[in-house]
Order: sequence, then C-alpha cells, then structure tokens
Amino acid sequence: MSERFIYPVDTDQFKDIREQHLVYVDKTDMLYDIVSKYRYVFLARPRRFGKLLLCNTFDAYFQGRKELFDGLKIMGLEHEWKTYPVLHFIMSGLKNLTVAEVHEKMDSFLRDYEKNYGMEKFDGTLGMRFRRLIHHVHARTGERVVVIIDEHDAAILHLIHKPEEYKAMRCMLGEFYQVLKDEGEHLRFTFMTGVTKFSVQSIFSELNNLHHISMSPEYSGLCGITRIELETVLRPCVEDFAEEYGCNVDEAYKLLTQQYGGYHFCERGQDIYSPKSLLNALNDRRLGTYWFESGTMSELIEYLQHFPKFNALNYDGIEVCRSQFDTSIEDSQTPMPLLYQSGYLTINSYDREMDSYWLHFPNKEVRIGMVESLAKTVVRSGETDVKALVRAMARCINDGSLSEALLQLRAYIGGIPYDIITKEEWDNRRLRESFYKLLFYIVFSMLNSKVESECRGILGRSDVVIQTPKNLYVIELKVDNTVDKALKQIDGQGHLVKWSADGRNVYKCGVRISSKTRNITHWRITDAEGKTVHEKKFK
Repeated sequence: MSERFIYPVDTDQFKDIREQHLVYVDKTDMLYDIVSKYRYVFLARPRRFGKLLLCNTFDAYFQGRKELFDGLKIMGLEHEWKTYPVLHFIMSGLKNLTVAEVHEKMDSFLRDYEKNYGMEKFDGTLGMRFRRLIHHVHARTGERVVVIIDEHDAAILHLIHKPEEYKAMRCMLGEFYQVLKDEGEHLRFTFMTGVTKFSVQSIFSELNNLHHISMSPEYSGLCGITRIELETVLRPCVEDFAEEYGCNVDEAYKLLTQQYGGYHFCERGQDIYSPKSLLNALNDRRLGTYWFESGTMSELIEYLQHFPKFNALNYDGIEVCRSQFDTSIEDSQTPMPLLYQSGYLTINSYDREMDSYWLHFPNKEVRIGMVESLAKTVVRSGETDVKALVRAMARCINDGSLSEALLQLRAYIGGIPYDIITKEEWDNRRLRESFYKLLFYIVFSMLNSKVESECRGILGRSDVVIQTPKNLYVIELKVDNTVDKALKQIDGQGHLVKWSADGRNVYKCGVRISSKTRNITHWRITDAEGKTVHEKKFK
C-alpha cells in the first residue's frame, strides 16, 4: 500500500488522526458555524457515520487544542481559541444493558469527572450529581461548561417494546438530561448525537430547546463524505483505488457510488457516502459490506420482529410525508421511522408541490445487507444455500440464459418447507402473493453483487430489471394469473420506455407462480416487440 494514504479505519479519535497524518476530510468550517450560531444542538445520523469523530473534534476545539487544527478551515475563522472545561459522555457502551447496569456505568462516568475536579463523594441521584458537577466545574475553572453526549439513545433503543424497563430507563435518563435545560447559565455549549429522535415527552423530558440540525441543508454533509469531497479532497485516494482495483477512475467513482453512496438527509441535501464503508474500501481496495460487518443489522432484525407483516417491498420506493419518517419511534405503528433514522432508508427525491418524500434503500451495500438478513428469516434457509443459488443464477444470466436462471430458482423454491407461511396466510391471496414477491425481491436483489439488478416496489413498476453488458431483462411476476397478463402489464405501464435507446438487447419476461403447486409453473421470454424467444411450462 502506498505510504501516501493512511486511512483512519480503526480510530475515531480526532487527536490520533491529526497527529498521525491520517486521511481527514475537513469539516471544521461547519463546526465553527454551529458553535457561532447555537448553544444546544442535536444531530441524528446512522451508526458508523462519524458522529463520535465529530464529537471528538468539538471536544478538541473547546479544549483549545489549536495545534490539532493547523491547516484546517477553522484556522481562518477562529482567532481566540479560548479553553473551556468539557464533559464528554460516550453512551455507545450502554447498548443492551439493564437499567441497573446503565446506572452503574453512568455512575462511573460521573465519578471519574468528580475525581478529576477534586470533588468530595456525593451519593445523590444521577441528575443531582450531574447538576452538582456542572456547578463545581464552572466555579473551579471560571468558565462555563461544554457538554457533549454521543449516542444519547444507545441505552434505551432496545427497550422500546419492553414497557416497564423502558419506563424505568426513560425516567433515569430523563432526570439526567433535564439538568442541561435547567443549568443554561453554567453551560457554554451542548451537543448531542443519536441514531433516533425520541420525543420530547420521553427521553428528553423538558429539554425542548435543542436545535435539531439533522435535516438542515447547510449541515447535510457534516457527517459522512459528500460527492464533492470524494471528487476533490479524496480524488487521489480514488485514483489509487482504481489502479489497484483494475479499473479507470470514472468506473471507480461509479462502483463506489453504487455501493456506498446515495444518502440524502434532507430535500436539498448533498449526496453522502457512508464514511466507514468508503474509507475501508479505499484502504482495502475492494468493495466489501463493511457497515453490516459492524453488527448494525442484528439490532434492526430484532426490532422488526415486532412488525410481523413487515415487507421490504413496501418501503423501498415509498411516498410519504415528513411526519411519517422524521419523527419519534416510540409510538410508531410501522418500522419506517427507525428504518430511515438508522440509515436503511434515505430520501430519494422531494415533491415540493405535494410536500412529499420518496424513500428508498440508499445503495447496494444496504440493500444486499437487508435482503440477506431477510433471507434468513423469510425463507429459513442457510446463508450458503442462498448465495449458491445466486451465483448459479448469475452465471446463467451473464451467459444470456434467463431461462436457465429461472430453472435454478424453481428448483430452489421446490425445496422451501411448506410451513414457511401459515395456512391462514396461504389462504389469503394477497399474503401469499406478497410472500412470493418478497422471495423474488430477496433473490434478485442479492444478484446486485453479480449483475446489475434494480428491484423496486410492485405497484406501477416492474418487479425486477436485470442488466448485463449485452442484455436487459424486465420481469413481471404473477401469482395464480397468466404470463399474458404479466407481459401486458409490462407494456401497459410503459416499463420498456426508459430502455428504448439503451443499445442493449431488451427482453420481457412474464412469470407465473401457482398457489396449488407453490412454485413457478410457466414463464415466457419475448423480445421488445413481443416475439417469443423462450417459453417453459410445468404441470
């Protein structure tokens, strides 16, 4: 590896990044702007999106560590470099703990600061001790206190569906956070981050003076890496990646964008890339699924189990108003707010006239991670079995034989246990159709790693579009209906129009599944004009 680029793939410490001359994307001008405008700030971003690095940067700035900012944008803005006492609470270590365990951890946080500032032991509640600490630090240093809290929701998120524990945790944290509202005269600046937005009535209690910048266009690139930054500051890194990966720079940008880009945090926000994944890919010179390797998916799957009718097809490409996704998750009747706030869905576009948003999966990494996890729960099949099927289908499709790929899929479906869905669900036409469409969605989405597969929602759009260098296939699925109707739907809804000038061979494919045999019984593949090129029927 070139010594020119050393990536911060195993640290989020601003001090280490600067002192060790690691790759760093300068956002300190936005940091200065925030500090100049506001005193109480809240930012929600997905996990592994650089929130802790941002918190550590705020920490260094308020401690007056001017030497760490040498050469950065803030040097032309800040001239005073005043030092303030900083109380920095990193709450990510409180995940999946009981109320008693969280109390013990927070007791330790406070005890360390009490010792550092020479305070005598005091056995009051967490809120009482926090209040006393802020007063003491202000009096001792003569400067108002800076409070930074990273991952404020780490301790409570897993308790949403456990009412008694949730209430107890909420009360304990609420009393702690209440101090920040009450002690404004002793505070210089308060910065809080989290994955989710809990309601003012719950975790934040009376802390209703937080300025939420999560959907502010001017700060949309505060965490993560923007497309502009990738094309300018990080361009040498992309060139290095392209050389090692064996492609040209334009192809490298396309690959990195498809795999890790696509995040938009407001209607006029910049194109954002997942920083953990992008920097790891540049470091390793490969396209991996780094975000999911960090374990973020297990938390979501556990949460989704409380929504048994959840279907990814209902959310990847859905039109909603802002209040449906940028809202508190405690009382939500759908997983949509958590899917958006956790980074599994993002804003694709905004209709100003209707004041509505279109949400979808941001990129291949998220889509593949989602469907691979769904595959384990939906079809109850081993990961190896599904991936073997995908590889076999991909080889067939890349060789120009969609029919052979469907044969592979038919054999796989034949091995799915009959009790995969209940009799009640099977007797409900809508539910069994939804099951098979979800199955198709899972398999064809996983083909993203082998061929370009565009999987979208069902209503008004094609079920699946598969692209190879030479061929393009538009597929429509019907349960207990005819392939003729499937092909007519492709024509009637104009699914081929956008591909008319593509230059590749365009094919339509209608697929029928029988609820009686519980498998594919018929498919027909035609060219763009409707001439049959291959057809297969089964009894």
